[in-house]
Amino acid sequence: MSEKPGIVIVGASLAGLRGAEALRRGGYDGPLTIVGDEPYGPYDRPPLSKHVLAGELRPEATTLPQLYPLRARWRLGHPAIGLDRPGKSIRLADGSVIPFAKLLIATGARARPWPGEGAGLGGIFTIRGRDDATALRQALTAPPKRVLVIGAGLIGCEAASCCRDLGLPVTMVDPNPTPLARVVGTLVGETLAGCMRRAGVDYRPGAKVLSLAGEGGRVRRAHLQDGGAIETDLVIIALGAVRDTAWLAEGGLMADSGGLTCDGTCRALGRDGEPDPDIYAAGDVARWPNPLYGWKPMTVEHWGNAVEQAAHAAGNMLRPEDPQIYTHLPAFWSSQFGINIKAVGLTDGADSVAIVQGSRAGLRFLAVYGRAGRSIAAVSFDQARWLPAYADRILAGAAFPPILDAIDQSRIETMAPGFPGPRPGPAAKLQPRESAHV
Repeated sequence: MSEKPGIVIVGASLAGLRGAEALRRGGYDGPLTIVGDEPYGPYDRPPLSKHVLAGELRPEATTLPQLYPLRARWRLGHPAIGLDRPGKSIRLADGSVIPFAKLLIATGARARPWPGEGAGLGGIFTIRGRDDATALRQALTAPPKRVLVIGAGLIGCEAASCCRDLGLPVTMVDPNPTPLARVVGTLVGETLAGCMRRAGVDYRPGAKVLSLAGEGGRVRRAHLQDGGAIETDLVIIALGAVRDTAWLAEGGLMADSGGLTCDGTCRALGRDGEPDPDIYAAGDVARWPNPLYGWKPMTVEHWGNAVEQAAHAAGNMLRPEDPQIYTHLPAFWSSQFGINIKAVGLTDGADSVAIVQGSRAGLRFLAVYGRAGRSIAAVSFDQARWLPAYADRILAGAAFPPILDAIDQSRIETMAPGFPGPRPGPAAKLQPRESAHV
């Protein structure tokens, strides 16, 4: 007699692994299958744009530890390409069909490729997976005459920092006024811009690359919107992430390149807006209404969310009669240009920012962001001592700024954060959507 269908997890990265562990820890003893599009088992992505590019860590050393016995069947190297909701099965690229009793979608995201002319040239790289980092590391050791980084989000900034540490000439082009402008605003972003320039980066804010051109099939220059050109023989595309969800949409779920829409308990929604009781999602691919931010639907591409949401979804899969709402305070960290940046909360919609510890001039400070009189986020530059306290205040919806008269606090000045305006429609493809392996 064939084995009864069990739980299938599509996605063999951090969320998939931690979701599988949570199922086993929660008492699930049935069949468990984990499907992954890459030939590798789960590995850690944050080191790829840092230690692997720098040559400090071999790609295979990023393998994630298994924290609990899984007794799982692994199907690696073949992505899922089809979903049969009525028949409760998925189809893989190799033609095989896997039935499921319950399904956890944890497929993450992939790097957004260069969308313009010249996309097929050699010497153009993204950073998302192990193979990406391996190929880029090898190219950096050649070495290139000049590295061009397109996009000044977290990944672009980390890549530029790493390349400067390797002694490589770097030019960075971004349409926004400062690095991380859409994450921290231009007031704080200008501090990072200063660090970049002191590190030797040729930083070009407010600029757009229209096309890439080459010779002999290799990239040789980038043409800018203002008519200028940048000579380069290696380009790093850091324009954010997209999700491969077409197979889910074709299968009747509410999904697009921005994610798979879920309810507050991580159940995937069908096209009719109703939750599927047997399909859940977690990690970068999941778009869910976060009660901490007015039930605003969001995706959170951070390491901590992948771990916590996967465990939460697993718990609801095992106890569908008592589903719990998933609440998450986003948090990330990044090391670049000799600075350790840490953040909690979301700055979306912030109308004010206050430097509550340290100073921007000293490159050590903590900034708190407010919206309508409430604290919603905090960002530290080498000044994380008070960050947990601010996280607690943000969770509590405390007034802005929430901590006054601390022993090491100087005079607090409230300023405008300086977030750029909405992205224009047609050019949006050329602008970075903030994303990170963090």
